[in-house]
Amino acid sequence: MTIRGSCLCGGVTFEIDKAVGPVEYCHCNRCRKVSGSAALLTIGVNTADYRLLTGRELIVSYAAPILYEPPAYEASFCKNCGCLVPPAEPPGAWLEIPMGLFDDDPGLRPDKHIFMELAPAWCDMTTTLPTYSIHELYKLRTGKDLPKDFQLRTHKPASGQKPADKNFDVPE
Repeated sequence: MTIRGSCLCGGVTFEIDKAVGPVEYCHCNRCRKVSGSAALLTIGVNTADYRLLTGRELIVSYAAPILYEPPAYEASFCKNCGCLVPPAEPPGAWLEIPMGLFDDDPGLRPDKHIFMELAPAWCDMTTTLPTYSIHELYKLRTGKDLPKDFQLRTHKPASGQKPADKNFDVPE
């Protein structure tokens, strides 16, 4: 069964054969910024199961500075409506697609919240889904502990602005 998706203006359309998951609410600073919400809900898809149908010329991407190690956080948008969209040429064998883009039910449901220590204080996390810290998520996905030299880094405020919360990495 083909599962269709599109951006807000309908200029970018795509389809997938199936979703494989995970389906995660990500509360990291970058996903919050790009979504304008407390979290970005994404679903995992094998690149081989994804096809961009229309709007290649409308897709623009932004690669944020690397905070810890490559790869950089990259977000693709429709330049007409500003909506997040899958990249025109997804790198690698797997990609995450924002769930809200799907016009059809992909058949999977959210299975976890991640980067919980970065969720804003105003985010009411009354949930029955499992929640994971950065350390717990890294261990879950890699089977290893985070490197001892790991330091959490996040976006810096614009010049002249003060950080909105304790999660900004602002040099003294």
